[in-house]
Amino acid sequence: MKTYDIEIQRLKSARHNRGLIELGVDVLVQPRPARDEQSVISCLSLPVDDARTLLILLKQQLAELDKLQPRSRRSGRC
Repeated sequence: MKTYDIEIQRLKSARHNRGLIELGVDVLVQPRPARDEQSVISCLSLPVDDARTLLILLKQQLAELDKLQPRSRRSGRC
């Protein structure tokens, strides 16, 4: 399994399309050297301001998706 360090440099947009939330971002992707077999993960890093913006954008997109659901399905989330 290949692992990567992914650095978000700028958030550009967020939208939902057919049940998927798509984020437009400028990223820097670099291969991550495997140090040991137990930590085979990729790492996503972003500044605190971008993380806050990402959270706001995701909340807005999820709220828009919730509006599309019938009222009987809104409260019963898993």
